[in-house]
Amino acid sequence: MSSGKGQPTKKPKASPKAVSDFAILPLSLPTQSGLPADCANAKHYLYVKLHEPSHPDPNAERSLFLSNVPIDANETSIRALFTEQLGGSRVEQVDFDTAVPAIPNTKRYKADVVKGSNAQAGRKRKRDEEIVAEGVVEDEDSALPLIWPGELRTSGGCAVVVFVDRASCKGAWKEVRTAVKEGRDVKWEGGGVALGLQRYKQHHALTYPSKALLQSSINAYLSQFNRAETARNRLRLKQRSVPDEDGFVMVTRGGRSGPARLEEAEKKKVELEERRKKNGVKDDFYRFQTREKRKEAEMALKRNFEADRKKIEEMRARRGKVRVME
Repeated sequence: MSSGKGQPTKKPKASPKAVSDFAILPLSLPTQSGLPADCANAKHYLYVKLHEPSHPDPNAERSLFLSNVPIDANETSIRALFTEQLGGSRVEQVDFDTAVPAIPNTKRYKADVVKGSNAQAGRKRKRDEEIVAEGVVEDEDSALPLIWPGELRTSGGCAVVVFVDRASCKGAWKEVRTAVKEGRDVKWEGGGVALGLQRYKQHHALTYPSKALLQSSINAYLSQFNRAETARNRLRLKQRSVPDEDGFVMVTRGGRSGPARLEEAEKKKVELEERRKKNGVKDDFYRFQTREKRKEAEMALKRNFEADRKKIEEMRARRGKVRVME
């Protein structure tokens, strides 16, 4: 016979508060529509420690290292977490290790390099690909429309939070350990990115943008490309018409034409000769000039030897024998 008394229920084990050098900070996740009632009090555990990289950098002493970052975290949400709930420490920047989808790297066209490429006289002319990049600046107007509503972090991702100074970093680290020790309820507000089914609904809608939006993006991109191409052509034309400091004119596809450019080349050559005379530039400055001088000297010796040999033969023919004076 049973006594009728219920067996005592086991208390759930408390979650650890630290592991290794990390302080384990529980975050209360916001409720999501469509989830069962058991998920109403879901927790996400954020691992926090002082940033101690193997190769220290100037920001290491005023930064914290975060592991197991929530997937919807962004810089705004991390700033709000420390500013509003963890002591009010001021965050300078947040560096994440990964993002989904990854941000593509696009080529950049630097207009300021083109403008200042020939600003200083006497500088060696560079090739086109070193002065002007092949890509254009892709801004919000010329870039292709996004097909995802926002970035997410990979599961178990990391981040480095850099504070404005060392004191703010120490205050934030102290506040994190205090919140863990006291069991404070720290709420995670999220980064405002749609999750679950809503995210894929938005992705499906963004995958098929309107014709007007695509046409606007293409027009903006082509305008950027035309400006870049015009700048490149203007630079090539200037390089074809202006001799360098050695008096040479760059020959590009299409050649050079017009007597004015040849006159400029001749004028540049005369100026170069005058500068050489003024500065006392030697004619054997280049290696090939030294080789040519050596060859000319050898040929002169051979010519003199042949001339002397012919003179001796003529003397022998006239006098019969050459008498050697002792």
